[in-house]
This record gives sequence, C-alpha cells and structure tokens, in this order.
Amino acid sequence: MSAPIHDVRFPNESREYRDARNALLLAERELRRQIEQVAAQRRALPLGGEVEQDYGFDEMVNGARSRETLSDLFGAHDTLVAYNYMFSPKEGARPCPMCTSMLDGMDGQAKHFTQRAALVAIARAPIERVMEFARARGWRDLRLVSSANNSFNADYRGEKEDCSQLPVLHVFVRRGGKIFHTWSSELLFAPEDPGENARHVDFIWPLWNVLDATPEGRGTEWFPKLVY
Repeated sequence: MSAPIHDVRFPNESREYRDARNALLLAERELRRQIEQVAAQRRALPLGGEVEQDYGFDEMVNGARSRETLSDLFGAHDTLVAYNYMFSPKEGARPCPMCTSMLDGMDGQAKHFTQRAALVAIARAPIERVMEFARARGWRDLRLVSSANNSFNADYRGEKEDCSQLPVLHVFVRRGGKIFHTWSSELLFAPEDPGENARHVDFIWPLWNVLDATPEGRGTEWFPKLVY
C-alpha cells in the first residue's frame, strides 16, 4: 500500500481506489520532477547554429501584404518560437488537420504567450490561402506568415526533398545582433516506441494532454479533422 502524500479525499471513493490513486500520484510527482529536469536541460543548451540569412516571409494584415524578415518576426523580444505549419503550396491543398488542431489552441493563447516571447506559424502555402483559411477558422491572434518564396522550410527540416511538409517547432534567439537556432522538436525524427507517435509537440497541445487523463485515453485510431 502506497503511503499517502496528502489528505484530500473525494466522495465515496473506496480503499482500493485510494491505494491505486496514491501509487499513481507518486508516479505523477516523479513525472513532474522529470519534466522540470528536462526543461532545465533544454534551457541550458548552448547556442545552436547561427542563422545564415535573414529569411523574407510574406505576411498579410487587414488585407495589406508585406514582406517581413526573420529578424522582424522577433519584434521587441529576443526569443522567437516558430512552428512549421503543414500547408502545402500545391493548388487546392488543405492544411494538416493535426497541425490545425494544435494551432487552434495556440491562437487562443497567443496574446498571453507574446508577453514573454514572439510566436509565429510558418506555412509554405501562399499567404492569401493561409489567411483565407485562418479567417474561416476564426483565428484572430496567431501570427501567420508564408515561406513560399524562401528556403526556410527546407533548411530547418520542415520540408522533405519531395516538398512534402513536416511539423517542426523551433526556438530561435537573438544575441548581439545575430540570430541563432537553439532548439527544435527533434523527437519527430527519433524512433517511436510501439503504440506511440512522435509526440514531439504534445506539451503545447491541450487535446492530447486532456484525453490522456480519461479512462479511454487518446487511443491510436482517432485523429482530429478539419470539419466534423
């Protein structure tokens, strides 16, 4: 029997339930510690490679099109979080439902997030198509740009040689007037354990974290769709 680590109880729970829940609570506490240890290790990474070019991206705000550089995307911050949004430039292509589900949540958090760091989603599709979809989706606060006219996706592993798109989350920092890559979600490229997918951006994706708390779990056959 696991020793209790708090005295909170819920109505009508059995002794069997409490013993199992105490054991799980110990595991959850250890997981919390490990998450912080990994986060501290991530924060302590040395600088990665210096970004060799100030990529130019297409942006559209209130119908006005502009050309913004990677350094522009930092705004007043010294840290930029950038997500490669899987949205193919091929005519008629629709964006990835999984990416879209994740970005649904990020749009709602963007105003909070940008108090601390810059945030952008980068799609390969032309900016007109990206913004048309964003308006239909109801996104209001997530910054979206197009890499249709640069090599950012290919250079930073958000695109394969056949031009198919990959969902990679990046962190860039600005130091002494230069921009450096510091972290990307490389679990995407690591071997997966049986019954798992890459889970490389799950920590910013509320959907899976909440489903993991349910008896049914996230499952292995259901995935988000663009329309229900």
